[in-house]
Amino acid sequence: MEHPEHEDQVDHDQEQFITDEDVLAEVPDDGDQLMDEDYEDEEDDTVGELVPGSSGSVEDNSVQSFPNHQSSVFAVAVHPTQPLAVSGGEDDLGYIWDITDGEVIVKLTGHSDSVVCVGWSYDGEIVSTGGMDGKIRLWRRVGKENYRSWEFLTELQGPDEVMFLKWHPKGNVLLAGSNDTTLWLWQLPTGNTMQVFAGHTGPVQCGTFTPDGKRIVSACGDGTLILWDPRSPTPVFKLTAQDARFDLDGITSLGVNPSSTLAVVGGAAGGVRVVSLTKGEVVSALGGHTEGESVEAVEFIDLTGAGSGPGVVATGATDGKICLWDLSTMRLRSTVEHSDAVTTLLAVPPPNNHLLISGSADKTLRTWDARTGTLIKAHRGHQGPILGASLGLNGSVVVTAGDDGVSLVFTTEPEEE
Repeated sequence: MEHPEHEDQVDHDQEQFITDEDVLAEVPDDGDQLMDEDYEDEEDDTVGELVPGSSGSVEDNSVQSFPNHQSSVFAVAVHPTQPLAVSGGEDDLGYIWDITDGEVIVKLTGHSDSVVCVGWSYDGEIVSTGGMDGKIRLWRRVGKENYRSWEFLTELQGPDEVMFLKWHPKGNVLLAGSNDTTLWLWQLPTGNTMQVFAGHTGPVQCGTFTPDGKRIVSACGDGTLILWDPRSPTPVFKLTAQDARFDLDGITSLGVNPSSTLAVVGGAAGGVRVVSLTKGEVVSALGGHTEGESVEAVEFIDLTGAGSGPGVVATGATDGKICLWDLSTMRLRSTVEHSDAVTTLLAVPPPNNHLLISGSADKTLRTWDARTGTLIKAHRGHQGPILGASLGLNGSVVVTAGDDGVSLVFTTEPEEE
């Protein structure tokens, strides 16, 4: 969530690392027509209107359902401020939809293969879809009146197959990892390529901007971790599987702490490593997951709300375990479990920053108190594995991506006794 007082900082950050010299190529707009759906502005939409159990299953405490994808929903992201979600699926489509009533705002077309990643720019003015077809398609909001009208902006090409998409936390800059070992950085709304990073030897499966927006951390299936300066094609540092302390049998997940000093990296064989981003070295190995089980999610939890210090991190793996680690001592705080693989972890923002939400192949989402490891609430309604999830409306709702072809909306607040 951006606040007005950050605006000067944003401009400064953008000027700091986006110049004309960074532009490699200009991507022309292919002239797609305006997507103006003639909907009434529904100013009064609130989560309070949502009715439990609206997806029609027996055991279902969701408050809204979106069944429009005809097959697996691979990705979902809730708008930074509005009651809107974007989802992408195996049906080669994306949708922007209203989480209060499930209404389609815009159908996002143009992909020729599964849409596997979606996301909103930091201010929610641009939405992105990334596909197995290698395309990244972008739409932007029309006008300032409401969020009901969107137009096609541009299509970015370069990756062979898009593995992930991440927006910069403070500016209109988009990062994408490709399965052909490259990492791409674009400036929006122009679509100009700012950088193509080469240095990985396997599919670039995960990557992110550091929370301060100054660096990029990426990791590949071959087990290489690289820290980049967005302005330079040369790595700041690189750790590879040749370093015995860092051999993870391929990297499957990563996270960076709120103070941008540590990365936590999860591997395909159950290993977890803590890496100092200032020193470029492994500072600890965390051994809580079953050997041979892939670590699928890493999420930092800002228990103090200060965003400082090493922090607390949660790791989730295909063994069904979620391990909560205190990085100031490198000790395990607690372990909680699902009955099947953990696919996603989400830290709820303040004032409920003690809450952690997990999604699993066991068809449930669970809300935990990260301080104690206590289960607060189980969110049910899916008929198949949950493949992804996203928090919205300041953490008061969570929206899922289901292998059963449905997205469900749940409230994160514990039920009233």
